Amino acid sequence: MLLLAFDTATPAVTAAVHDGTAVLAEAFQVDARRHGELLLPTVQRVLEEAGVDKRDLTDIAVGVGPGPYTGLRVGLVTAAALGHALGLPVHGVCTLDAIAHQARTEGGLTGPFTVATDARRKEVYWASYDAEGRRTAGPSVDRPAELAPEAQAVGAGALLYPDTFPGARGPEHVSAGRLADFAAAELAAGRALLPNAPLYLRRPDAQVPAGYKAVLPA
Repeated sequence: MLLLAFDTATPAVTAAVHDGTAVLAEAFQVDARRHGELLLPTVQRVLEEAGVDKRDLTDIAVGVGPGPYTGLRVGLVTAAALGHALGLPVHGVCTLDAIAHQARTEGGLTGPFTVATDARRKEVYWASYDAEGRRTAGPSVDRPAELAPEAQAVGAGALLYPDTFPGARGPEHVSAGRLADFAAAELAAGRALLPNAPLYLRRPDAQVPAGYKAVLPA
């Protein structure tokens, strides 16, 4: 396996190459306004650092959110285009699941916990997990005051609202290396991942105006 993984569902633009056993190269940059500008150069950089030609890749894994529309679509469209051009399967990964995997492998979490990322509008995208890292609730989008999260919480959204998530800690954003670890393990176990389709969880800000008057030529 030679898996290319990337995610643009959070303010981070992150990409990695994984050989089915370990991460060969990874890049990570937080810049919420430049996902479209940064993603392809970041992908090219990790391929070069890993010494992998894109034509040798076997799979692509992409974070499908939940996340804001503008950033999230950059990763999904890029994954679809690369998959089509290279003839590769594209596997979707819930970004919250990848952060949960990261929190357990890097942060040493034990016991149930909640992952929350910033959804803006004073809301968070969240999901809860058991001690084995299996998702038990979510993903959903809610105001923090409406939640009863697990005692432990991670993610940028949790850190923004300490009254709801006391003692929250990192990781704030997803790492493509850990997303790749998660995807590789799921594929090796024969478990299907998600389609390359966005988890927006709410309607976009832009709406088709209602009640407008049609003007027809005389």
